[in-house]
Amino acid sequence: MRIDILSVVPELLDSPLSHSIVGRAVRKGLVEIHIHNLRKYGLGPRKTVDDYSYGGDAGMVMMVEPVFRMIEELKAERRYDEVIYMSPDGEMMDQGICNELSLKENLIILCRHYKGIDHRIREHLITREISVGNYVVSGGEIPAALLSDAIVRLLPGALTDETSALSDSFQDGLLSAPVYTRPAEFNGWRVPDVLLSGNPKLIRAWQDEQALERTRRLRPEMLEK
Repeated sequence: MRIDILSVVPELLDSPLSHSIVGRAVRKGLVEIHIHNLRKYGLGPRKTVDDYSYGGDAGMVMMVEPVFRMIEELKAERRYDEVIYMSPDGEMMDQGICNELSLKENLIILCRHYKGIDHRIREHLITREISVGNYVVSGGEIPAALLSDAIVRLLPGALTDETSALSDSFQDGLLSAPVYTRPAEFNGWRVPDVLLSGNPKLIRAWQDEQALERTRRLRPEMLEK
């Protein structure tokens, strides 16, 4: 898999995509992540990438030319399955979207900045818009890193135990059951006896029951779906 991320502030992406599971996946050759500075195609001596909006609204808008030229340059080199724009008004990111994108070969992720991006890019070049929540952050870099992490950890070989991802929250439409480790008792707090029983059938039944109960209590809207 290859992920190309386009950003006005590429430095924000260096650390989260260079360590832990994502960093190991890159070093193992499971994924290529390329971070591009949109100022490469900025206009004029100052490499300008933003301008005032038509209509007089407050805030600067990312210009069409730098984004268009960078995307066209990348698309001339390979075919992309999706050109994704991280936007607060996109479809809400969930595990199903991450599962789907993990099966793709080449992705472009465009990070918004300032007030947003010239809408013509969204109309003519973007194939998918994704939001990480009903709130606004300073730019699309952190959402892009979040999406990339959620995708990469699903790639075969990214996790030490590949079955671990299958028991994550949301994979089966439920929150995951509580997890515990040693010691079996600490400060008078005990691990549930069933987990110490060594009986896989009883343990699985308990985990299923706990997953359903926690989902019903904490995220009832998931059961409505």
